[in-house]
Amino acid sequence: QVQLVESGGGSVQAGGSLTLSCEVYGNTEFNYCMGWFRQAPGKEREGVATRATDSTTHYADYVKGRFTISQDSAKGTLYLQLNSLEPDDTAMYYCASSSLRFCGRYEVDQRPYNTWGQGVQVTVSS
Repeated sequence: QVQLVESGGGSVQAGGSLTLSCEVYGNTEFNYCMGWFRQAPGKEREGVATRATDSTTHYADYVKGRFTISQDSAKGTLYLQLNSLEPDDTAMYYCASSSLRFCGRYEVDQRPYNTWGQGVQVTVSS
């Protein structure tokens, strides 16, 4: 069983940067994809960025060029670098993992993700 613990959220002004981290605990043998998702107040949860075990990454159009997903191969920690933040980026950000072998085909779709962290708040002020 995998456990995910996010950290690094906070409050920044528009144009600022943050780095989110997701520590991974437990048996990761069947972790085929990991990703970041977010949910703003009153909105559905949406995909942000995902990464498969072959290092293929996918980004939602609204974060391309501003956010970068990466993973420390030794520790397994997943990161999300958020640059040029905008007020619309304000949301709870969640780390998730998928044990579906072909999860990479889903790009930033959250359907194959079956383990979730508790979330971390990112607030961007104008």
